[in-house]
Amino acid sequence: MQNLEAQLMRDCRKLFLRGFELQVRIGIHDFELEAPQRMRFDVDLYVPYAYSSPTQDRIDEIVDYDFVRNAIRRLCDAGHINLQETLCDAIAQALLGHAQVAAVRVSTCKPDVYPDCDAVGVEVFRLRTGAPAAASI
Repeated sequence: MQNLEAQLMRDCRKLFLRGFELQVRIGIHDFELEAPQRMRFDVDLYVPYAYSSPTQDRIDEIVDYDFVRNAIRRLCDAGHINLQETLCDAIAQALLGHAQVAAVRVSTCKPDVYPDCDAVGVEVFRLRTGAPAAASI
């Protein structure tokens, strides 16, 4: 994975969102079905320099962080989700839906599920077919 990230970083800028928190209706345990619970989201977007190097210092020249936040919020607000894997995959797919995003890493975690650990979570990495590093995989 480090080799892949190095290849992506030659051609892409990495944009990130860290520690985005929402209350989400997620889980299969009885206590998770009763109320929304806190979830934390971390995202890395790999955007080719051609789409992430503004020449006019304008927001429409780059991938806006609001796009990331809004995509996550929209999916979380859509209704109860049983599994983090389902949500994590849906977020990655939605973010790859932006034409300028070449690859994405999404990490989700539920920090309040078990009292004896910091969090439980899932991470996924997706690469758009034809992205800069895809040819060498």
